[in-house]
Amino acid sequence: MPKARTAAVTGEEAAGADDARWKAQPGPQQDFVASEVFEVVYGGARGGGKTDGALGEFALHAREHEANAQGLMVRRTRRALEPTIVRAREIFRPEGAVWSASRSAFEWPSGARLYFRHLARDADADLYQGHAYSRVYVEELTQFPSPIPVNKLKATLRSAAGVRCAFRATCNPGGVGHAWVKARYVDPGPGVIVTETLVDPFNGATVTIDRTFIPARLPDNPALLRNDPTYVARLAQSGSEPLVRAWLSGDWTAVEGAFFDGWSERNIVEPFEIPAGWTRMRAFDWGYASPFSVGWWAVASEEVRVGERVIPRGALIRYREWYGAPKPDAKGAKLTARQIALGILEREAGEKIALSVADPSIFAHHGGPSVGETMREEGLDFRRADNTRVGTLGALSGWDQVRARIAGTNGVPDLVVFSTCRDFIRTVPSLQHDPLRPEDLDTRSEDHIADETRYACLARPLIARPATPPGVDGDVWRRNWGSGRLSRI
Repeated sequence: MPKARTAAVTGEEAAGADDARWKAQPGPQQDFVASEVFEVVYGGARGGGKTDGALGEFALHAREHEANAQGLMVRRTRRALEPTIVRAREIFRPEGAVWSASRSAFEWPSGARLYFRHLARDADADLYQGHAYSRVYVEELTQFPSPIPVNKLKATLRSAAGVRCAFRATCNPGGVGHAWVKARYVDPGPGVIVTETLVDPFNGATVTIDRTFIPARLPDNPALLRNDPTYVARLAQSGSEPLVRAWLSGDWTAVEGAFFDGWSERNIVEPFEIPAGWTRMRAFDWGYASPFSVGWWAVASEEVRVGERVIPRGALIRYREWYGAPKPDAKGAKLTARQIALGILEREAGEKIALSVADPSIFAHHGGPSVGETMREEGLDFRRADNTRVGTLGALSGWDQVRARIAGTNGVPDLVVFSTCRDFIRTVPSLQHDPLRPEDLDTRSEDHIADETRYACLARPLIARPATPPGVDGDVWRRNWGSGRLSRI
């Protein structure tokens, strides 16, 4: 269970004096407002009481610390802030707080203040350099492609009066930041407190910060279900099956709007011995300040069965990976081309790699030897990968190749990954469409492994023909052309 405040600041005692004042509902919402953990993310189902929890937590904070309670609440867009401000009026009015449109803040008679802002661009976080808050709240954390702007906001958490500062966030599954939020907060488990040790770069001293995740589910908000009994039925009719699962139960494995919507558990297999005769290849996406990705792939020379899974002839199997980030969605490891080359050779020692393709950018010259030339000096020779992203009408290219392999034929995928390829499994299934160009991937997300996978798929492309071959039933052809295999059903 999360570290907790004393009962005196949970809202119940104050509510006894004035029933109009906000108090937390028993369960996760109570745990959220009572926690003394530095970072707490309250996430899951829609209607679980997350926004109320964040606003109520500041109401309690303002009661306790008065003028020393200074908070910042952030969402991605101004429009998304509007319903939060409406609800804040209802919660803060009994506290005596009033809305200041000029400051875009609620102000208490005591001097406490909660600002409402939006970060349309990640760079907007730089505008808060030098600010000081005792609370920072981020609503819909998964709408942020990376933790970088969020981490900049955390740097504003300081108090000259010695108030215990804290970061609080709410979110639903899905969104462009699904992968990093899930990895950092959700995967350790609900209520598990993760402690991270940081080193002061000036004096070498170590400090620790802790974080935890509190899941939100619809039954945790009985007030909503009591006041709006048709809410669940309306949500169930509002979208696709993954969206409904995510909204109703807070299922973090259900990703609405996923770019690779054919992905499922059937694309993951337990490691097995790759037969000696199978072709092996490597694919590489370069990165220095951003992560690089190396994937080792095998091409199935014949159909094999792994447990209850069938891997068809011609399928691609990702059996090893090396991802150049020290932790999920961090900046790149900043390894040189020579260091990466040596690391690749060390990992594949003794293997025969028949084909090697890489990000075309490694062949560019910038006043000296290219990345590709430097790697060649170490004995690693790459071929320029096909960098096609979006296919043309009647052709399977770019992302179409990846999708077709993931989907496969008749429930049997043409692309599988070993369960040990954790960074692939963490990032690729949750990637989203570009909101301005839906046929392409949202490049703001952690897409490095997806790019490298695209290079591998285009190096062993599935064959799509522009017309139904003579003597082949048209309906059967249309159902099977995406896999490149012709078969009668």
